[in-house]
Amino acid sequence: MTDQPREQWATRTGFLLAAIGSAVGLGNIWRFPAIAYGNGGGAFLLPYLVALLTAGIPLLIMEYSIGRKYRMSPPAALRRMSRPVEAIGWWQVVISFVIATYYAVIIAWAVRYVGFSFGQQWGDDPEAFLFADFLRAPDTPGFMDGYVPGIVWPLIAVWIVVLVILAFGVRRGIERANKLFIPLLAVLFVALVIRSLTLDGAAAGLDALFSPDWSELGNGSVWVAAYGQIFFSLSIGFGIMVTYASYLGRRADLTGSAMVAGFANSSFEILAGIGVFATLGYLATAAGVGVDEVAGAGIGLAFVAFPAVISEMPLGGLFGVLFFCSLVIAGLSSLISIVQVVVSAVQDRTGMRRMPAVFGVGGLVALVSILFFPTESGIFLLDASDHFINQYGIALASLVALVVIAWVLRQLPALQQNADATSAIRLGHWWRICLGVITPLVLGWMMVDSLRAEFEENYEGYSTGFLLSAGWSVAIGALLVGVILTLMPWPAGGEDIDLDMEAPADRKDV
Repeated sequence: MTDQPREQWATRTGFLLAAIGSAVGLGNIWRFPAIAYGNGGGAFLLPYLVALLTAGIPLLIMEYSIGRKYRMSPPAALRRMSRPVEAIGWWQVVISFVIATYYAVIIAWAVRYVGFSFGQQWGDDPEAFLFADFLRAPDTPGFMDGYVPGIVWPLIAVWIVVLVILAFGVRRGIERANKLFIPLLAVLFVALVIRSLTLDGAAAGLDALFSPDWSELGNGSVWVAAYGQIFFSLSIGFGIMVTYASYLGRRADLTGSAMVAGFANSSFEILAGIGVFATLGYLATAAGVGVDEVAGAGIGLAFVAFPAVISEMPLGGLFGVLFFCSLVIAGLSSLISIVQVVVSAVQDRTGMRRMPAVFGVGGLVALVSILFFPTESGIFLLDASDHFINQYGIALASLVALVVIAWVLRQLPALQQNADATSAIRLGHWWRICLGVITPLVLGWMMVDSLRAEFEENYEGYSTGFLLSAGWSVAIGALLVGVILTLMPWPAGGEDIDLDMEAPADRKDV
C-alpha cells in the first residue's frame, strides 16, 4: 500500500475553476461559432441546450462520481469496478497523451502570434505568412522533414511552464494556476468582445450568427452537431474529469458542480461566438463581401482571418495581443489538465511520487511533442492526428465506456446513489435514461456517420498512405497501447490504496 495520502483541492472554487479551465480551450473559441453558424444560427441554440442537459451535464456527473467514489485516475477507478475494464481507462490515458503532444504546439503558435501582433508581421497576406513563412509547410505532407526553430523554442517554453505548474501538485500548482488563469482569461475575453462590438459591421456579423433558421431543426445532422460540440467542448470522455474529481472531498456537491462547470463552459462559447462574428462582420464590411465569405473555423479563423482583421482595424495590435493571449491562457489551462491525466494514472498504478512522475512521464509527453510536431510537415501531422483521435479515440472510447458502465456492469444506480448522497440537486430517472439510452444512441450514430464520410473520400484529400500512418494508426494505436498497458506487469504501488481512507482532518473537505 502506498504511504502517500491523496491530494485534495483546497476549495470548491479551486476545483470548479480547474474544471472550467480544462473545458474552456482553443476549440471553444474557434469551433463553436462556426458550428452554430453552419447549423441554423440562433436556432442551433435549442439543440445545443438539449444536448447540454441530456448528455453534457449527465456525463460530467458520471465522471465526477467515478472519480470521487474511487479517488483514483481512470485506469485504477475502472479496475475497481471490474479488472478487465481497466483497459478502457488506459485507452483514455493514451488518448490524453496523444492530444497533449499536438495541443501544446498550437499554444506555441499563439505565443509567437502575440509578438507578431505588435508589428503585424504577417503583412498583407496572413495565409501565406502562416503556412509559408511561419510554419514552412510543404505542398504535400512528409515525415521529419526539417525543424522550424521559430516553433521549437516557444514549444519548449510552453512545456516548461506546464511541467513546473504540475510539479507543484494539485493544490499548490494546478489550483493556484487556474485561480490566476481563468479570471485573467475572462477579463481579456470580455475586453475583446467589447472592442469587437464597437467595430463597423459588428451588427452584420451578429445577425449572420444568431438569425435563426428554424427549418434546420428538422435536420438530424444539426442535432448530431450539437451533441458533438457539447461532447468535445466539456473535456469529457478521456479521463480529465475523473482525474480532477478524484481529488475532491467526500462531501463535495457533484451535481451542483457539474451544473456550474457545464453552463460556465457554454456561456464562454456563446461569448466567443459574439466576439468572433462581430469581428468577422467588420472584416466582411471592410472587404465589401458577405459574412459567409469570411466565416471559418479552426486555425484558419485564428491565424488567418483574425490577423487580417487586426491589420484593418484601429489599434489592431492591441486587439491582437488580447486575442492571442486569450488563446495562450485557454490552451494552457486545458493542456495542464490533459497531462495531469497521464501523470495521475502512472502515480496511481506505481506509487511513484509526484516530482518523478511529472518530469518522467510528463517529460516523455513533452519530448514526443518536441520531436514530431515543430517540423515542416507538423501542421499536416497535427491535423490528421487531431481528426482521428477525436473521432475514433475520444468519441469511441466514451461510447464503449458508457455501454460497459451502464449496461454490462450496471453501475449507474450505484453512481447515482453516490452523487445523491452529497449533492443539493438529486438525480432522477432522467439521468439514467440519458446515459443509458440517449447518449449511447447519439454517439453510435456519430460513429456511423463519421465512418461513412471517411470511406466516401479521404479526409482533407490527404493520400491514403499518409492517413494510414498519421491518422488511423494513431487512433487504433491508442486502443492497442491501452490494452498492452493493462496486461503489462506493474511494480506494486498505488492500486492498493485504501478506498475507505478519509481525508486528513486538517484539510478542508470540498
